[in-house]
Amino acid sequence: MSKVASALTIAGTDPTGGAGIQADLKSFQEREVYGMSVITSVVAQNTLGVQEVRHLDVDFIEKQLDMVLNDISPQAIKTGMIATVAMMERIAQKIETADKPYVIDPVMVATSGDSLMDEASKQVIRDQLVPLASVVTPNIPEAETLVDFKITNSQMAEKAAKLIVKELGAAATVIKGGHLADEPTDILYDGVSFEYLKAKRVNTKHTHGTGCTFSAVITAELAKGKSIKEAVQLAKAFITDAIQYPLELGKGNGPTNHWGHRLQGLPYQREELS
Repeated sequence: MSKVASALTIAGTDPTGGAGIQADLKSFQEREVYGMSVITSVVAQNTLGVQEVRHLDVDFIEKQLDMVLNDISPQAIKTGMIATVAMMERIAQKIETADKPYVIDPVMVATSGDSLMDEASKQVIRDQLVPLASVVTPNIPEAETLVDFKITNSQMAEKAAKLIVKELGAAATVIKGGHLADEPTDILYDGVSFEYLKAKRVNTKHTHGTGCTFSAVITAELAKGKSIKEAVQLAKAFITDAIQYPLELGKGNGPTNHWGHRLQGLPYQREELS
């Protein structure tokens, strides 16, 4: 048996490389996990926004999944953009059968504000995918969609986290605090206790793909056998470095820096990245 951990991402694409499948694979690589991917949708997007989305046929998505699961079985799986009810239902069946640690990044809206999912699919996330999840990683707008109430402070975020675990059935959830007015504190709840992951807010517009990257690092660490708490702590440190050392690419919301963690604690020189 190979000693190399492997992880699978099931998501849409980003041709500029900052989010989706591309961001996930970069994150797996940086965490020294062999990355595999199943594409659900092909997205014509860049740092300025989404222009067009084309969904792959559900039978072809299933074929991709079968090719992976019947050959190189991953130690952990994550899902990002799953745009339609038919996709979700088929993918849920496969994930349940695979019986691996599963991280769901409930991608509903791009950083640019463009919707990436139809309304019916949001309910299927709640009913079929969240109950299978080891960890759910919504930002505030996504959490609001899952729990059907506004979240304006950390107390409301705690309430939402409890509902996602106790009522919707996830094993754990991390509600990301970047949309709240205070410092960006993420709240991890595992059904027993809360963990608060704090970081200083970075004044930057280069946050494209933060959710994808954060959840991918959690997936990579679970694939290596880390606990949920350890995986989330490592992901928080990784994404903080990815944000605070921006690449300054693109004309809009630029991508995070997937090798920012290598610069942590070092003098940051632009020429190092040129």
